[in-house]
Amino acid sequence: MPVGNVLVGQSGGPTSVINSSLAGVVETALKSKAVGRVLGMRFGIEGVLNDYLVDLGSESAAVRTGLKHTPGSALGSSRLKLKDEHFPAILKQLKKYNIRYFFLCGGNDTMDTINRVTQYANENGHELTGVGVPKTVDNDLFGTDHTPGYPSAARYVAMSVLQAGVLARDMQKVDQFVIFQSIGRSAGWLPAASAAARSANGAPHVLLLPERTFDKDRFLQKVADAHKKYGFVSIVCGEGIKQADGMPVSASQTKDKFGNVEFGAMGGTSAAVALHKMISDAFGWRGEFQISESLPMCAADRGVKLDFQEAFACGRQAVKLALKGHGGVMVTMQRANKPSEPYRMEFGTIPLGEVAVHERPMPDKYISDDGFDVTKAFLNYVQPLLGEFPQYVSLAAKKAKA
Repeated sequence: MPVGNVLVGQSGGPTSVINSSLAGVVETALKSKAVGRVLGMRFGIEGVLNDYLVDLGSESAAVRTGLKHTPGSALGSSRLKLKDEHFPAILKQLKKYNIRYFFLCGGNDTMDTINRVTQYANENGHELTGVGVPKTVDNDLFGTDHTPGYPSAARYVAMSVLQAGVLARDMQKVDQFVIFQSIGRSAGWLPAASAAARSANGAPHVLLLPERTFDKDRFLQKVADAHKKYGFVSIVCGEGIKQADGMPVSASQTKDKFGNVEFGAMGGTSAAVALHKMISDAFGWRGEFQISESLPMCAADRGVKLDFQEAFACGRQAVKLALKGHGGVMVTMQRANKPSEPYRMEFGTIPLGEVAVHERPMPDKYISDDGFDVTKAFLNYVQPLLGEFPQYVSLAAKKAKA
C-alpha cells in the first residue's frame, strides 16, 4: 500500500482513558514512514460527513502527551447511526483526504461502523484498512478479557460504595439503608465490582445484577436479613435489572438510535428510586439513593494506572496491526498468566463482525448461587484490575464507665 493518511475517531460514551487510546494511535502513526498525516474526525463519523477533520500531527507534543491522562473524548463523540445513503459521502471524503488507515475507539456499535465503512470502501475500489480499538466502561464487549475504561469506572463504583458504606454505618440511626445505582445497561460488571472493596461492615450487603431476574419478595427478605445483622443495609443495583416478565424495575425505558436501552430516561423512574420506595413501603425506613450516571465515565482522579497504560497500548497495537495489513479486526486483551501468578496481559484480535453482533454478560461462575452477590472467582478476576483500596477503621466504641 502506498503512503496514506490515518483517520481516527471516538464514538459512543467516553471513558476516563479513551484519550489515552487516541494518544497511542497518534503517537504510533506519526512515527511510521507509511503514514503521511494523522487526521481526527470531529464528533465521530459526523466529522467525516460534515468535512470537519483536524490535523492531529499539528498539535503540540505537550498536548499529545497530555491526552494520555485527560478524561472525556477529546475529538468529540457521536451516536449517529449510519444509513446506506451516508456511505457515498463517506467514501468521497476518504478519497479526498487519501485515508488508507481507519481507527475508531468504541464498543459494539462502533465496531459495526468500522466494519461497514471499510467493506464499502474496499468494494468500491478504495483500499482501506480498518482496526477497532476497544472501549466501554460496561465491560460487555465480546472477545476480550476486559475493555479499557472498565477498570477505572469499576474502581469509581467500588470506592463510592466503600465510602458510602462507611457513611451509612455511622448514620444508621438516621438512614437505615443506602442504594447505589450503577450504569451498565444489561451487564452487571460495574455493580459487581463494588464487592472488591467490601469492608468489615459488610457493605455492599446486597447486589442486584441485570443477569439475574429481580424478585421483590426475595429482595426484601435479603434486605431484612442484612439490616438485622449490620444495623443498616448497603444495596448496589445495575440500572438494567428486570422482573420476571421482562419489565425493567425502573418505571420506564427509552432507546437510542442504535436500539440500546436507556433506563429511566425521559423522566422515567430509575431502578434506585423504585427500590427505595419498595423498602420504605415495606419497612417504614428512611434511606438514601445515589445515581452516578456518566460520572464513572470521566472520573480521571480515580483512574487506574494499569487502565491508562493498557488503553494507550491498545491504540498503539491497532496501528501496528493496520500497518501490517491486518484489518477488519478489533484489538483484544487476554490474560497471559494463571490465577496464582501476577497479572500479565497480551494482545489478540477478533473479527469486527463478531464483536458487533455479540454481547458479554457476566458468566454464571461469577455470580453467587442466590444471585445477590459475586463469587471468589469474580473477585480473582477483577481485583488485579482495580488496584489497592484504602483501609478505613472503626472505633471499638466501648461504653465508658462512670
